[in-house]
Amino acid sequence: MMPNIDPKMLKSMMAKMGIKSTEIDAITVVIHCPDKDIVIGSPQVTQIEMNGATSFQVAGSVTEREKQQEQPIDVSDDDVRLVMEKTGASEDAARKAITDAKGDIAAAIMDLGG
Repeated sequence: MMPNIDPKMLKSMMAKMGIKSTEIDAITVVIHCPDKDIVIGSPQVTQIEMNGATSFQVAGSVTEREKQQEQPIDVSDDDVRLVMEKTGASEDAARKAITDAKGDIAAAIMDLGG
């Protein structure tokens, strides 16, 4: 914040310049990176809209955690056949949908529109 400026006046000045800010009631912010996750706890999140672009300002307690290696999903032929029957999808599409759904057959069927 700028010193000696009333927050209401600052918001009014920003509105006149076409800048709209909105506070977001967030619990946690997670930024997924290729090798780690950045976790921001107790965040103060402000959404800022200006010139047709939206950006976010985030402040809070920052921690990092390594990415967990995902275990490969074992997709059975019976599961693939079931998804194929229910959706009319090809074998490859059914297998991919099951893998994407992390083995959840109902989710795979829903994703394929069955």
